[in-house]
Amino acid sequence: MKHYNSAIMQQQLLKCSKSLFFLLGIALVSFTVIKFQQKPVLYIIGDSTVQNSDGNGKNEYWGWGSLLHPYIDTNKISIRNHAKAGTSTRTFISDGRWDKILETLKPGDFVMMQFGHNDASPINDTSRARGTIKGTGEEVQEIVNLKTGKPETIHSYGWYLRKFVNDAKAKGATAIICSLVPRDKWKDGKVVVEDEYPAWAEETAKTTGAFYIDLNSIIARYWEQMGAENVKVFFPVDHTHTNLKGGQFNAVCVIEGLRGIKQCPLNNYLK
Repeated sequence: MKHYNSAIMQQQLLKCSKSLFFLLGIALVSFTVIKFQQKPVLYIIGDSTVQNSDGNGKNEYWGWGSLLHPYIDTNKISIRNHAKAGTSTRTFISDGRWDKILETLKPGDFVMMQFGHNDASPINDTSRARGTIKGTGEEVQEIVNLKTGKPETIHSYGWYLRKFVNDAKAKGATAIICSLVPRDKWKDGKVVVEDEYPAWAEETAKTTGAFYIDLNSIIARYWEQMGAENVKVFFPVDHTHTNLKGGQFNAVCVIEGLRGIKQCPLNNYLK
């Protein structure tokens, strides 16, 4: 009898083991399928003209990055807007925001960037210390940051953009550079261009192999057709930050620019 019970127990243990291995196999396959089917992500980085007040419309400010959802199929791709008011290419990195994105950035993802307004700020002061060297060169400026009290090596606007693009490509992601949106500033019936930031953005896109949307020119062309007085309705507080209508207008221009880049794979996710 004891021998009979032992044999039965061994058979039951064998069956349990087979069942356990079977379940583990199913779990492993399921995990692999889920991981394989994980949606790509569109990461958006930039300043307050891309996202202001965490995208909630506070003070009537709306950035275009918060208003892209109607044009993108979020069943196929996720959108994460990491743009932050007040940042430049330099401080978006030094504040740790870029490193946070790199932790989750994966092959098949996209990074769309728009900077420039705050890069024109002073390089070193006690309030923000966020400016960058104008241009796209490799020159540097060594400072002791008056805001943080720490030594810092300052690079050019183009250098920081190159870092974003090269880091993204190293992760297998696709980089898209947008020239900065124009401010509501006019001269002789034409929209004023902010220094040469659009040209520097375009140059960087070409040298790094990133896709490029000349957002500044697209918006300015429409504004000049509308006229300065009609554009003022987009700017309730100052000449930089758009309201909801202005943000929506800029978002449409982003999509127009994107559709114009036929070879950009992000077009596969547009509605």
